[in-house]
Amino acid sequence: MSGADAGLDAGNTTADHAAASEPNPYVGAGSETHPADASGAPFRPRTGALASRFRLPTAILLTCAALGVAGSLLLAPANWISTILFAGLPFVSVALAGLWLLPSVIALRLLKRPLVGLLVGLLTGLILVPISGHGFDSVLTNLWWAAFTELPFLFVIWRYWGTWLHYVGAVIVGIVYPVLAWASFDLGSMSTGVQVAFFAITLASCVGATALGILIADRLRKAGVGGRARRA
Repeated sequence: MSGADAGLDAGNTTADHAAASEPNPYVGAGSETHPADASGAPFRPRTGALASRFRLPTAILLTCAALGVAGSLLLAPANWISTILFAGLPFVSVALAGLWLLPSVIALRLLKRPLVGLLVGLLTGLILVPISGHGFDSVLTNLWWAAFTELPFLFVIWRYWGTWLHYVGAVIVGIVYPVLAWASFDLGSMSTGVQVAFFAITLASCVGATALGILIADRLRKAGVGGRARRA
């Protein structure tokens, strides 16, 4: 081997060692404490976590449909009874008000998914359209009541499913409904005691129906309906 060849080989060997000692910028890039993924793919934050909670699988949709049918079977006679009693016995009529919360409370308690309360209210109203005597007003009515069952969970972005939030919705609608129905029931012409009783009956109806909905949902879950629910 000539001196030039030996020198060239020595230079190549030195270069090879230097190249081997330098980290590859495209493989395992990152600091020692925060090494990058070996695959070389850049880190991407999980942005779909919130959106995934709004996806409703087929099983959830079928459960909502079943609750909508059950709700319509309950509210169809309640609607006619309430209408008949409205003129002569308004207090008895308003005592049934909480029943309009029942389907949505069951849905939210059982499924613990965003907007299932409104979905069940919508389905219940649509089924009632041909049989309620009020046409498509039934859809608006059921959505109005369902909105109050959904409202408390909206404020926590559907991240918390505590039982007490169901009752918050019941109390809110139990106060709002008599205020909005003040003229319809001519509460202004009644004594203060009667007005207070009207509010109390409405509130008791809403809270009682909510408690019943929670009980029914818990029994359904124990029976295996609705799948495994999230912990509150």
